[in-house]
Amino acid sequence: MGSADGPTADEPDGGSRKTRDTAVSERRFRFLVAGYAVSSYGTFLNMVALNLFVYETTGRALAMGLFMAVRLASGFVAGLVVGGLLARFSAKSIMLWANVGQGAVMLVLILAPESLVTGALMAVSVVIGACGTLFMVALRSSIPEMVGEDRRAWANSLSITGRSMAMVAGFASAGVVVSLVGYTAAFLLDMATFVVCAVTVALLPIAGGKGAGSEAGASAGAGKGEKEAKSGPRWRPVAFLALAAAPGLGLMVALRGVDAFGSSSHNAALPIYSTSLDASNPAVFVSAFWCVWALGNIGAQQVIQRYTQRTGKTVGALGFGYGTVVMSAAFIAAFAGFPLAVTAVIALIAGAADGLTEVAYTSHLQTLPATLRGHAFGLSATFENLGFGVGMILVAAALDRFSPLAVVGWSHGAAIVVAVVFLLRVAALRRAEPAGPMGPAGGAGRAGLRKEEAVEGRPDRGDRDGAEVSRG
Repeated sequence: MGSADGPTADEPDGGSRKTRDTAVSERRFRFLVAGYAVSSYGTFLNMVALNLFVYETTGRALAMGLFMAVRLASGFVAGLVVGGLLARFSAKSIMLWANVGQGAVMLVLILAPESLVTGALMAVSVVIGACGTLFMVALRSSIPEMVGEDRRAWANSLSITGRSMAMVAGFASAGVVVSLVGYTAAFLLDMATFVVCAVTVALLPIAGGKGAGSEAGASAGAGKGEKEAKSGPRWRPVAFLALAAAPGLGLMVALRGVDAFGSSSHNAALPIYSTSLDASNPAVFVSAFWCVWALGNIGAQQVIQRYTQRTGKTVGALGFGYGTVVMSAAFIAAFAGFPLAVTAVIALIAGAADGLTEVAYTSHLQTLPATLRGHAFGLSATFENLGFGVGMILVAAALDRFSPLAVVGWSHGAAIVVAVVFLLRVAALRRAEPAGPMGPAGGAGRAGLRKEEAVEGRPDRGDRDGAEVSRG
């Protein structure tokens, strides 16, 4: 029977309207990803161009390290506050001003007189590091509201594909752009990419952030958090306590930080290893390695998109754990001195596993209620920046005494150990699940999950993601 509000979802018209709404939201998200990919190109372009400019301006390698340290520290701090910002402002406004801020600070660098260039560079490192984290967290935490719970794995995969393609283009073109048109033109191009992304965000209706909190507050366990969110300053500690009470999720975020620590090792060791292979032209191996890695990453995204579209399932927490093991093992093998053809296959596997872990991890955190999601992604960004920053310091010191293989081996070996612990933890939680009372209370308790809980999943216990749970 129809209602006064129009056709129900079971009726043909209601189904058609839902299909049209889904198509519209996906089309809008594709435009957003296109703008995000353009700004990501600018981010990776300036990672190379700015480091070269810092070294040329100061003449000291230490200055490059300081520039990177300030950038990572800014991202670390931004990760701590972004959850609170998303509780007060819309995701659209945060993404918009993050791009405006990055474009504006690049303009400041371009116009700065020679006497103020050093200060402008420090301002760039602070703003780029902080705004990059703000944009990323706002985007990832808002994807379920943008495209729907059942399409979040597809959306994550699409955004990661765009970012991977931008990374290859940015790294590959940075040297050419700087050498052909100079630093000023490179910085102008970088600024233009942020302007393009800002315009894209401004033109699109983007859900998430402040507007999403009240709806998700009705989900399991979020009622108290919603009251605290409205009260203001007390909300953030409550959110962190809630996350700390979810051991499966806490271990998952910790593993992400250790994985970032491992990533610092291969990023620092690649130029040294490449120099040992071809001292006359070390950039060739590094560029080829990252290009093949990106091909594996993009290929994995295509497989994941087809898998989720065909089955309606996501790869889940186990996919994140297994993917981390494979990825870390592949990066270790990449420095073992195998023939170039074998190393190319290893780089392809590393890229594919990296793509799998990225989608699995992001999709799993998105099963949290919206009132907790921004805090979870912010905490994750903090752990990632901390792991990568500490790793760069320790790895740089270790590479002076040990071989790249040894350094990458113990760094990614730590990630493998934590990943195995995480997998055992998830397996134990799942085995314990049927052990509860099977009588009326237990059976009804499990069968009678509230609708919101079924959609959101149970990330605190390492359960399947919401897309799997809701489809049985």
